[in-house]
Amino acid sequence: MGRPVGDRRARRPGGRGRVQVSVPAHRVLIIVPTLNERANLRELCEGIRTHVPAADVLVVDDGSSDGTAQLARALGTDLGRIEVIERGRRLGIGSAYREGFSRGLARGYERLVSMDADLSHEPRYLPALISATDEAGVAIGSRYQRGISVVNWSLKRLALSVAANGYARVVTGLPVRDCTSGFQCFRREVLETIGVEHLRFNGYAFLVEVKYRAHRRGFPLREVPIIFVERRSGLSKNGLGSIVGGMWAVWALRVGRP
Repeated sequence: MGRPVGDRRARRPGGRGRVQVSVPAHRVLIIVPTLNERANLRELCEGIRTHVPAADVLVVDDGSSDGTAQLARALGTDLGRIEVIERGRRLGIGSAYREGFSRGLARGYERLVSMDADLSHEPRYLPALISATDEAGVAIGSRYQRGISVVNWSLKRLALSVAANGYARVVTGLPVRDCTSGFQCFRREVLETIGVEHLRFNGYAFLVEVKYRAHRRGFPLREVPIIFVERRSGLSKNGLGSIVGGMWAVWALRVGRP
């Protein structure tokens, strides 16, 4: 399994409480797809640097018009260990993660993390998420491991998420409560075994597909409880159409259709 991820405690600037800092025993790449996330990106990258200072960050930008990619490059200069892929147009979250995973595997990273750029996936959970892969193939930042842990969602949004997760769990047989979480850490051998090039869906369905294929190949999945906070800035990229289309794709995945 390799050496466990260590952690140490450090005081926040100004002495306000303590923050968990992870010193990974493995090379870690954090993949962050972006589309017009300039308002959130600095806080996200600074949070990553605070909690996992040795991790590298790969921003995969889908043609942002607000200067997200340019800011990411500037943050790479300021903070270090941040690389940017500019794709010029919107190709989707699944495509972004496939490209990020492929690059990470080619460069020898041992742990690959997927997370949103809008601060709904808080960097403070990264040490626990990475540590969980000492015992599991995939660690999942779970909104539903301990009841419902979301902040600032409407009842409609919550109902849709709960229904989509229940549907995905029933159809695929996944032994987790949060099938659609995009906050995940993978051991490299999981992605090598399932074959990144064989992952074919985008959006909601991609998040289910990667867990499903890992589970089918016998890799343990472990949920790490998080509190999911709805974005404070920018617009959500996920609408009802994405969820409905994803539900059909999940069924197609289960019955083995392309």
